[in-house]
Amino acid sequence: MLKLFGALVILGLALACITSWVLDSYDTAWHPKRSVQHQTVGDGDEKGNSPPFPGGELNNIFWFIQVSDIHISRFHDPRRIPDFERFCTDTIGVIKPALVLATGDLTDAKTESKVGSLQHEVEWQAYHNILKRSRVMERTKWIDIRGNHDAFNIMSLDSINNYYRKYSANQKVGSFHYVHKTPFGNYSFVCADATLMPGPKRPYNFFGILNKTQMELLDRLRAESMKSNQSIWFGHYTTSTIVSPSPGVREIMRSAVAYLCGHLHTLGGLMPILHSRHPQGTLELELGDWMDNRRYRVLAIDHDLLSFSDLTFEQWPAVLITNPKDAQYLHPGVEPLGRIRRSTHIRILAFSEAQITAVHVSVDGEPLGKGLSAGGPLYVLLWDPSLYLTGLHTIRVKVEDSAGRSSVREQHFTLEDNLTPSFGFVQSFILLTDHYIFGRVAFICMMLLNVGVLLAFRFLHVSSGRGLSSQACMSLHLVSKMDTFYYSLLLFNLCTALGPWFIGELIDGHSGACFAFGVFIDGHFLEGSLTYVVGVVQLLFFNMPLTSYLCWSLHHRCRGNTFRSHFLRPGCRWRTLVIHFFMLLLFTWQAHSCYFLLETYGPMAFFLSPVRTWALGLGLLLVYRAWTGPAPLLRDSKCVSPS
Repeated sequence: MLKLFGALVILGLALACITSWVLDSYDTAWHPKRSVQHQTVGDGDEKGNSPPFPGGELNNIFWFIQVSDIHISRFHDPRRIPDFERFCTDTIGVIKPALVLATGDLTDAKTESKVGSLQHEVEWQAYHNILKRSRVMERTKWIDIRGNHDAFNIMSLDSINNYYRKYSANQKVGSFHYVHKTPFGNYSFVCADATLMPGPKRPYNFFGILNKTQMELLDRLRAESMKSNQSIWFGHYTTSTIVSPSPGVREIMRSAVAYLCGHLHTLGGLMPILHSRHPQGTLELELGDWMDNRRYRVLAIDHDLLSFSDLTFEQWPAVLITNPKDAQYLHPGVEPLGRIRRSTHIRILAFSEAQITAVHVSVDGEPLGKGLSAGGPLYVLLWDPSLYLTGLHTIRVKVEDSAGRSSVREQHFTLEDNLTPSFGFVQSFILLTDHYIFGRVAFICMMLLNVGVLLAFRFLHVSSGRGLSSQACMSLHLVSKMDTFYYSLLLFNLCTALGPWFIGELIDGHSGACFAFGVFIDGHFLEGSLTYVVGVVQLLFFNMPLTSYLCWSLHHRCRGNTFRSHFLRPGCRWRTLVIHFFMLLLFTWQAHSCYFLLETYGPMAFFLSPVRTWALGLGLLLVYRAWTGPAPLLRDSKCVSPS
């Protein structure tokens, strides 16, 4: 009893430590000591006490737009192209941004079946023609960067299939630094380009990679951006899907007020809002896709305070409250938040195709009045910040236009130091976890478990018994002691861990090999990332279930049952049918994986795939052998097969 109590205490302490570590890792509330420990520009407080302060005039403010994951396609969604052209013509014309950031996946680059990947010049031409016809590049600074789809099936930057260099507006490959100059200061926009080169066909470029040289370049760009009033970083990949050497990409962008990205497409609608805060304080703001959701983002820097609003195409009026700023998105380390306390006016940007007729403002449910036009889209209303110095407050703005439409924007604000609401755990887990490390650890642990069990029961002495655990151990003992099954499963799992999964054309005209630890393409090596996740799925849905099914089958054979007779046991027919049906589904899944391999990487990859095609054949042969071969016999805990 004392041993059991001691074990429970140790287990409880271990769980408490793990829980504490998880909660601390994903705690996104503002912690000044932790967040500004590396800052050399931590003069937010000093700037906050110096003018200019937000007032009733159209000054010290500019706004810009982000759009991501456009996916111009020759096969799917015929409305996508004309809608995007109207966005470039009408929406940009109404909002009149200082610049537009198109953060990757400009084209779809998929085959009609959506399985294969290929650069279609016609898609790039369609994108280019939209920019030309709308004349958007004459009205604003258009900065478009590559996403993983824009690098599908491209061997090098000089490849004839690299249409980005021919048809994009920016045509810059790699990370770069753009400075937006205004009469009231300079503002840095730093692109972190983690796109793979060479770029294999899908799906093995879902993760981006920054090597040591690229990280050194980003560090130099960060140092350059320190001279600006504020710096905004942007890229296609979320930081959680970027493989980078120490100290990591989040540490490199520590001086930025925010990192703008796309890539995750709201996770199929499951996470329409994906925002969080890095441990260093930088905001990470993933934007929903244009492809299916027609999302875009309007951002404003007002007196060096960043605000934004995620919007849907053709939903007017568009509303953005720039002062007071949303409490959840404050960055005390780099923003002059004291300017909010010393401001004289509430400031609101309101855009619409029709004339704005009214801007109603209330705080904590109490109406303050109507905003007055300060020129352009800016509306202002006199207020007294001293009434709201403590606690969390709610500002609500309702904007109406002459077309009878209205929009409501509501957000929390605070004038109190160190009162910053945190982001949700799920959002933070998705954006702040280095998923390639998580996948690598899970893959290694599961592989060690799978192989370790086979090796252990090969040499362990197992006694027979009637309990469920005893029967499970005996089943594993049977598989491990029979050479045909033991060596087949051992080699299959070792191949999954160390051997090539397949050999084929990962890029058209260029052969390579895919391993769990990475991908080799024509002399280039891409570090493993998604491969570990795919490996975990392979282990969960085929390797381990196949081993379990063979254990169950051989256990029945050892008890004298055949494939037909084991269905006739009283009270067990439905359970038996469920097990067989489940294994049939897993074999079907493995067969579909083989088809996916054929469609994505061609016949060579299909026929030279030990972990997909060969494994399917091996699994079928082992199942056939288990039910039709000689029944195993147990003699003094040793398994033998009668000749």
